[in-house]
Amino acid sequence: MSDHPVAEPNRPAAPSRSASAYVTEAREVRAFWERLGLPGLVDVHTHFMPERVLDKVWAYFDAAGPLTGMKWPITYREEEDRRVALLREFGVRNFTSMLYPHKAGMAEWLNGWSADFAARTPGCLHTATLFPEEGVEHYVRRALESGARVVKSHVHVGAYDPNGALLDPVWGLLAEAGVPVVMHCGSGPAPGKYTGPEPVGRLLARHPRLPLIVAHMGMPEYTDFLDLAERYEEVRLDTTMAFTDFSERLSPFPVEERARLAGLGDRVLFGTDFPNIPYPYLHQLRALERLELGDDWLRAVCHGNAARLFSLTS
Repeated sequence: MSDHPVAEPNRPAAPSRSASAYVTEAREVRAFWERLGLPGLVDVHTHFMPERVLDKVWAYFDAAGPLTGMKWPITYREEEDRRVALLREFGVRNFTSMLYPHKAGMAEWLNGWSADFAARTPGCLHTATLFPEEGVEHYVRRALESGARVVKSHVHVGAYDPNGALLDPVWGLLAEAGVPVVMHCGSGPAPGKYTGPEPVGRLLARHPRLPLIVAHMGMPEYTDFLDLAERYEEVRLDTTMAFTDFSERLSPFPVEERARLAGLGDRVLFGTDFPNIPYPYLHQLRALERLELGDDWLRAVCHGNAARLFSLTS
């Protein structure tokens, strides 16, 4: 969800959970996808970023109570190698390194870091990011040429209009390349100047073939973003934090929209926000299961849709 890296770092000396808790959870996560007959999970919304940036993100969440009215403990506050290992233990075969700038001059540096991270981390889908600034088309093109397979856009943290003139050629470039953009554009957990479905609707009217993945199902404007997904066949939604007990208390998904969710089952992708979640990874899977949309829907969401979108062979 919204995670503007502004506070001071506060990395604890001790891990968030015990080793035995991780072992138990890994066994239960694997049992979930094994029951469905899947080879594992594909998580399109996980965060890996330079340590000093992640420290500030975590510090922001540590102070997020006034924003949400709820505590936001980081469940997987571990070192980078351990976080990668945990995803492997869970059976996550492919994942992303969602990262994003909050000001000009950061994005190109972040893209260099993420290219290196993907090169040294098997299973990571090489992720890039952007910001409306001079040179953005150049460094996004360079990221694509170096193998970027997904781009993160954070309208809330970046506080920018996705329809700005500097970004317009970038959206055209990404649409032509067929590279998906995971965009945090919903107004949860707190609205920003450019969040909500209206700016995205204007963007898609100009770039209808842009492969757009709406993060967090667009919460809390679920219905409006479902409308856009039905209108534009290249629009998808990721499940990140949606349907969980935490988010249901803040922004409940409308029960009456479950039929539409089922109908768009080929364009919903599994995402979690790992490691920045205030509950265990398993809970996101259980939250999807209790929607009672069927095993075929779960198989598509947890693996098949992303495997097709990213041409994954395993």
